[in-house]
Amino acid sequence: MKSCKILMPSGGLGAGINMEAFENGLAMKPDVIAADAGSTDSGPAYLAKGMSKNSRATLKYDLKACVVGAKRLGIPLFIGSCGTCGSDNMVDEFADIVQEIFGEEGLTGKIAKVYSEQNPEVLKAKWDDGKIHALEGAPAATRDTLDECVRIVAVMGVEPFMKAYEEGADIVLCGRTTDTAIMAAMPIKMGCNVAAAWHGAKTVECGAQCTDNPTSKCVFLTVDEEGFLVTPLMPNVHCTPYTVAAHLLYENSDPYRLMEPSGTIVTNDAVYTQFDEQSVYVTGTKFAHAKQYTMKLEGAAIAGYQNISIVGITDPKVMADPDKWIKNISGYMNNYMGKLGICKDDYSYEFKAYGYNAVIPGPVPAGTPAPREIGILFTVTAKTQELANQVAKIFNPYLLHFPADINEQKKGQLPTFAFPFSPVDCPRGATYEFKLYHVVDVDDPLELIRFEYINIR
Repeated sequence: MKSCKILMPSGGLGAGINMEAFENGLAMKPDVIAADAGSTDSGPAYLAKGMSKNSRATLKYDLKACVVGAKRLGIPLFIGSCGTCGSDNMVDEFADIVQEIFGEEGLTGKIAKVYSEQNPEVLKAKWDDGKIHALEGAPAATRDTLDECVRIVAVMGVEPFMKAYEEGADIVLCGRTTDTAIMAAMPIKMGCNVAAAWHGAKTVECGAQCTDNPTSKCVFLTVDEEGFLVTPLMPNVHCTPYTVAAHLLYENSDPYRLMEPSGTIVTNDAVYTQFDEQSVYVTGTKFAHAKQYTMKLEGAAIAGYQNISIVGITDPKVMADPDKWIKNISGYMNNYMGKLGICKDDYSYEFKAYGYNAVIPGPVPAGTPAPREIGILFTVTAKTQELANQVAKIFNPYLLHFPADINEQKKGQLPTFAFPFSPVDCPRGATYEFKLYHVVDVDDPLELIRFEYINIR
């Protein structure tokens, strides 16, 4: 029976690898090491700026383990969504780090750099041909949105990994990919069950999150012609039918269906069997091949420019009803800003009361212990940085002294709050938003993809 063994070192490259578990995985002789290095979880700024949320030092630490481990066994290393966002420059950054590791360790090999950043002019032609479609919940977009985006990436499937491997690359560094494509590529390439490959990849995409101890990080996936087996790599860590099946709900609204570029995973008839004390074997998954191959487009654009201020408040009158204080200062300042002639359409602001209801907005339930103090985060968003700074400075004295009762201000009875920093207001620069949550029809899975190779001898 054909089978493929995949070592998944971590749910997010750069977040740390459990080296004991990783060595246990290497001892099981995998056919490939596959690691996800990206996500949209941390927002659109990483894509817009083309930057990683992880430090270069932690990325190199994790990459070194993966590169050296793969070279020791003579197997390929597949990495997807390089540098959080999968931008072209992040693929280059990963390639630079890998070359450093090659030099330090005296290694040789072929590195594939696979790019998925998109030219707006190419996408405009797709738009004109009616080949770009909004996904459910997508923001409103027009043809001009393509130019508004600072950067756009197309999310790749398994085909770029397979192509680079066929071209002799033993280290494949991809731009933005689906989380599952990284792990599914090799078993599909080796002729294993396609449905099992995709479902198994979804199960292990976040490493040991599919176990009863996610801190163990690493997990091992075996895909064969009938199903897949998931095995933890630390003693006293277990997969159960519950932990494996539950992962279909992670970042997915439907536990029975998951869309990929080439089709949809269908798990209605999947059977989850406890294979041994630690492992679960899954059969019965189906894969519905799509009539049209599509790639998701992710595009980030500037939403405005921000300035923030933080003020700490212990005044008992304000603490008695922070919502009332926020409402009063907002009403007062709205009127004052109008008198200054600053157009309300050119800026917006927000108060978040940390220690009160900043994390979970809305009325605080009765009986909730009252905090002794709160920290107010005041954020201004405006069309320009100059305007954001100006609005923040206008608010400054009122953030320091605005009373709980507006009548007290008329009597000259003002509280004093606490600023932790000087200067008080902190310009943040541009803030970003996702503008594209669409898919584009392609005639060939590699149509919008570019490859470069580096031979290290």
